[in-house]
Amino acid sequence: MEEQIQNLEKEIAALKERNRRVEGDKAWETSYFRVSVVAIIVYIVVAIFLYVIGVQNFLLAALVPPVGYFLSTRSLPAIKRWWIKTFLQ
Repeated sequence: MEEQIQNLEKEIAALKERNRRVEGDKAWETSYFRVSVVAIIVYIVVAIFLYVIGVQNFLLAALVPPVGYFLSTRSLPAIKRWWIKTFLQ
């Protein structure tokens, strides 16, 4: 009986650890920090590419992809909620 209780306690501890990891992953995926870092990296890569191929105003032109990315990540949750409400209920 004591062994079963210890096994259950280990399982509960493992589940709590898994939940912490899942919550951390979810928080990371939805964080403004992550979205900002990705947008900055995209901006830098696109700016370098546009510079290399000789585009005028490459710094301004490089803003288009990261702004689009940022707007899509911020608008998709609202669209998802609308879709679920409209089509699944």
